[in-house]
Amino acid sequence: QVALKKMPLHKRSRKELVVNEILVMKENRHPNIVNYIDSYLVDGDLWLVMEYVDGGTLTSVLVRVFIEERMIAAISRE
Repeated sequence: QVALKKMPLHKRSRKELVVNEILVMKENRHPNIVNYIDSYLVDGDLWLVMEYVDGGTLTSVLVRVFIEERMIAAISRE
């Protein structure tokens, strides 16, 4: 299973930032970070293929769960 993120490029004024982000994701692999697999340009949209993580996005978790500052620090360290 993989996760697919569709990014409309016509809404991006600085496309070089998207390219830079992909380059950084390609070069960095870590067991505690969702890893980049591949990307495709489809009808003007950039499709990013990432590892699938059950539970949704980090943002969706953070808006539902209260995490104490020391726990945030431990998660960030990892």
